[in-house]
Amino acid sequence: MTGGWSEIVGQADAVEQLRRAAAEQPGDAHGAMTHAWLLTGPPGSGRSNLAYAFAAALLSAPTGIEPEVATLVEARTHPDLVTLSTEGVLITIAQARAVVQRASLAPSTARYRVVVVEDADRMAERTSNALLKALEEPPPETVWILCAPSEADLLPTIRSRVRTLTLQVPDPADVARLLVERDGVDPAVAERAAREAQSHIGMARRLATSDEARARRAETLQIAMRVSTAASAVLAAARYVEIATADADALSAERDEAERAQALRQLGIEPGGTVPPQLRRQLKELDDAQKQRAKRGMRDGVDRILVDLLSLYRDILMTQLGVGRELVNEAMRPTVQAAADYLERAAVIDVLDQIRIARERIEANVPPLLALEAMLVRAARAAQRR
Repeated sequence: MTGGWSEIVGQADAVEQLRRAAAEQPGDAHGAMTHAWLLTGPPGSGRSNLAYAFAAALLSAPTGIEPEVATLVEARTHPDLVTLSTEGVLITIAQARAVVQRASLAPSTARYRVVVVEDADRMAERTSNALLKALEEPPPETVWILCAPSEADLLPTIRSRVRTLTLQVPDPADVARLLVERDGVDPAVAERAAREAQSHIGMARRLATSDEARARRAETLQIAMRVSTAASAVLAAARYVEIATADADALSAERDEAERAQALRQLGIEPGGTVPPQLRRQLKELDDAQKQRAKRGMRDGVDRILVDLLSLYRDILMTQLGVGRELVNEAMRPTVQAAADYLERAAVIDVLDQIRIARERIEANVPPLLALEAMLVRAARAAQRR
């Protein structure tokens, strides 16, 4: 069975607490269950996976997750499951209000109606306030599960109305074991992927199962080591945007095609058939949503590149400091050692700081190309120091 507790890696304490809560019947008063939860943790810690495992448990009998329920939850088609996420930069207030309305309904087949908000950190204040009343006065059989990187990403008024569970970064060995057992990945490949993904479960799976993803990651690190002038920095930034775009396209192409095919079936249009004018609006809305998702995907791809660059320059710094530990980018040890010998330690620290600033700028809607150019120009200056 997929989509249950077995998918959760390195979060034994959180799983145990949520298991106990799900084992209660609505109205039990001994304190393990509450109407609103916040799951926090760094990207890749499994926040969403844990949220949906908890949802499956709440939508099943108290004795444990039922396979048919797990299947419906994994497909996001359970009638008592409500989801809120965004393929764009922010969750809109219209999306939030629609979810609040659905959350107010009584469950149709399960013990609870469960609302999972995957991107609670992507709500503006006005949008968060649209959820506030629902969290203050929820129906007795509605459970909210919010996911965010940290409590600080939510308004204090939201934080005061939820019970928070903080997840940890899983150990790479645990992530590798999941890849071997769940996906049939070769153990050596799984171990390297888990390490290079820095225990990000979704990214580790991609690196373990996609030659293209591994090649793109290797190229991003090699590019950084070749930047030595302002001109090469500008060219590198442009290439990074191309790589991020290609990565986003690879992730979304199959999904976009499946969504369009499903939409055509629902509209009663045969494959290759002409779309009547009166139905073109629905397809345009789908196209617009997919374009917005592609934009978000490209930004996320750039952020993954920056996270990989952080790992590379941290490896360089750790080597300079003589810290005896395995590198994230162990396969690049000779390159890392050469850079550690050549670069000044202060310059490496400066590059690490510039990568952090670039991530913050992109999160604040600075165009990724400009943020990357600024960061790489500083990296080029570092390469010129002796």
